[in-house]
Amino acid sequence: MTQLRTVQVLGGGGAGSSAHVRSLAAGLVARGVRVTVCAPAELEHVYDFPGAGAHFAPVPGRSDPAAVGALRSVCATADLVHAHGLHAAVRAALALSGLRIPLVVTWHTRAPHGGARGQLLRLLERRSARAAEVVLGTCSELVDRARQHGARDARLAPLAAPVPPGRPGPSAALAKAGLGAADRPLVLAVGSLTPERGYTTLLDAAEWWRQLDPVPLVAIVGEGRERAALERRIAAEGLPVRLLG
Repeated sequence: MTQLRTVQVLGGGGAGSSAHVRSLAAGLVARGVRVTVCAPAELEHVYDFPGAGAHFAPVPGRSDPAAVGALRSVCATADLVHAHGLHAAVRAALALSGLRIPLVVTWHTRAPHGGARGQLLRLLERRSARAAEVVLGTCSELVDRARQHGARDARLAPLAAPVPPGRPGPSAALAKAGLGAADRPLVLAVGSLTPERGYTTLLDAAEWWRQLDPVPLVAIVGEGRERAALERRIAAEGLPVRLLG
């Protein structure tokens, strides 16, 4: 059997998707797959994709002809291309035009709905959904949207938030103790404090979890414009939730 060749495409390289691609690359390489990561050059220094066993091809996160042409040259010998994020998906679809190479797309976050920007993003969603053999969504809403936009195959693929390389953390026991949760369950959420992240639902759950014994502690890692509103509700209802920034 010949070695399977895959290309992982990153666009702007959000922290979550970049860390996920490194984790994914390491797992694929361990299974004998040849992995090439296409991303802006600066991401190599942060996420060390070669350290995971992947080849790295610096490609600007733009959609101009030169950038798309560079991406096409890397993808031309691949057996499968996997694009992460909406903009990377559209760029990959352009680069693969006319090539019989399957495209898998992962939508990591929900795009804004309103205004001119929201309208443009919906067009990009439709373009990437219809170009992909499979669209993977990190939440059920993204899967539904992909189907609405004409995806042939859309599936739920919830992702963990792997720790970037070179940033070892404390043991789980020490981390829980530092948060005051040594003898109780700890629920950790990671993401910016914005409406589309769905933290109001998490606070609803935290309110219900107060019936449990011991009561779980919810810790949220992230910052954003919803912080003040979340703090007010946590204080008003006495919820077992900590905003860690």
